[in-house]
Amino acid sequence: MPSSPKPADLLAWYDRHRRELPWRVTPDMRAAGVIADPYHVWLSEIMLQQTTVQAVKAYFEKFVRLWPTVRDLASADTEDVMKAWAGLGYYARARNLKKCAEAVVAEHGGRFPETVEALKTLPGIGDYTSAAVAAIAFDEAAPVMDGNVERVISRIFMVEDALPTAKPVMRAHLATLTPAKRPGDFAQAMMDLGATICTPRRPACALCPWRDHCRAFHESDPEFYPVKAEKKARPVRQGAAFVAVDGEGRVLLRKRIESGLLGGMTEVPTTQWNSNRDGGADVSYAPFAAEWKSCGTIIHVFTHFELRLSVYRADVDGSRDKDDGWWEPVTNLDGEALPTVMKKAISAAIPDAFKK
Repeated sequence: MPSSPKPADLLAWYDRHRRELPWRVTPDMRAAGVIADPYHVWLSEIMLQQTTVQAVKAYFEKFVRLWPTVRDLASADTEDVMKAWAGLGYYARARNLKKCAEAVVAEHGGRFPETVEALKTLPGIGDYTSAAVAAIAFDEAAPVMDGNVERVISRIFMVEDALPTAKPVMRAHLATLTPAKRPGDFAQAMMDLGATICTPRRPACALCPWRDHCRAFHESDPEFYPVKAEKKARPVRQGAAFVAVDGEGRVLLRKRIESGLLGGMTEVPTTQWNSNRDGGADVSYAPFAAEWKSCGTIIHVFTHFELRLSVYRADVDGSRDKDDGWWEPVTNLDGEALPTVMKKAISAAIPDAFKK
């Protein structure tokens, strides 16, 4: 059986091969007196949930440009935060982001708590984010386990239990490896190892600093791990979206209710679909009488279901009663808090709506 891996070997690899990321303080920077900003660590970790590093970079840079400190974010208009977040998905994260910033300012004087347990009392911060912030920003030796780290641990120790049941076992293994010295760099090294070397398919085992200690490499096939429980079929839901355009090139928009899926985001009128039920999908469900024309169907995949929206367009008089909505010029749509599914629906009706 391979011997236990040494954190020092991974840290040495990280010092040479780490990813350069806009929110990351490197060992060289730290040696020069630069310390990790907990606001940057927290913001990046919230954004990175269910989202790729490549997608997050531009959003992170935009947020810190608009709101350089947690105090700035706390005092920002919620609608502006939702607009800046549009396109990142999982919009409850954006709502909790604002609430958390407000709590840090109101309850902690604008300074993030420094321990895992204290961080978990803040809105939107759970086991993973609290450990990441505590380790990276405050040097607490907290085990930080995201999907990349789960994969590394499952292979090193050849964990046979299926996810999510295996998580406590994996976390226990990770706790034995997490060093008291440089725990934040170790956490980021584990993430980088999983993202760049110990990948889901075709891992580059020949380049891995822990290859000699990996049970899956020596005794099995690393691609078998982590073991995952059989997925249930993703349900398909139906609905309709109605894109009304007036003679001045404006689109009728409205705001979704604050709670629930896509809460607080901007949308075109749509039927009442959600993850548990279909909404009306034909023109009889239009929000008002007009010459609605079919523009086809768009498909959007959420985490727990697939949505198929029938899209209709009508060219109407912009002076008509708009109820709880407003008319927005097509040229301004990029600045609205439109989730990706709504951008798809609008693009089906107005093909050039989001082309620069």
